[in-house]
Amino acid sequence: MSEIVQGSPDWFAARLGKVTASRVADVVARTKTGYGASRATYMGQLIAERLTGEVQESYTNAAMQWGTEQEPNARAAYEFRTDATVDLASFVPHPTIADSGASPDGYVGADGLIEIKCPGTSTHIDTLLGRSVPGKYLTQIQWQLACCGRGWCDFISFDPRMPESMSLFISRVQRDDKLIAELEDEVRKFLAELDAKVSDLRDQYARQRAA
Repeated sequence: MSEIVQGSPDWFAARLGKVTASRVADVVARTKTGYGASRATYMGQLIAERLTGEVQESYTNAAMQWGTEQEPNARAAYEFRTDATVDLASFVPHPTIADSGASPDGYVGADGLIEIKCPGTSTHIDTLLGRSVPGKYLTQIQWQLACCGRGWCDFISFDPRMPESMSLFISRVQRDDKLIAELEDEVRKFLAELDAKVSDLRDQYARQRAA
């Protein structure tokens, strides 16, 4: 496994200007009239990263900080519940699509992954009541499976503020090759547009300097 720690400067550098699993949903977002606004916003972010060589600052609030702090506890609770060993993961490039990849929350055995969410209590309760993985995370999970060449991912929702018997939710998501193929087509299209826009900007300003 890679020695690059998630959240470290080297990890951010490895992801710079690339499509990542948590943002594939933005790449494929659609409205009735076409692609959603989040697609253009994300493309703008990646263009900026490629041209400046710097990671674009992302918004962080108290709830997001809570999730980051609780992730090791969630991983330990999962290992205890399932009697599995989780190996930490880093940024994993997609095997065939350059400038894209994923950072799963851990490897399980030879064929599994985990994806950890430590949400607010009301969101955790919604997941418990629904007894399924919230739809907004399925795209992220499938992209992780595509990048890592794995067959399944255990989605984990963890909230230690709940009674112990309700603090941990686990649901297994199987690899969906049909959906992965659709996502790969969209990401290839997105990256082709991104490359063209970056090249156009560089050419424009190269001509201006030469004039």
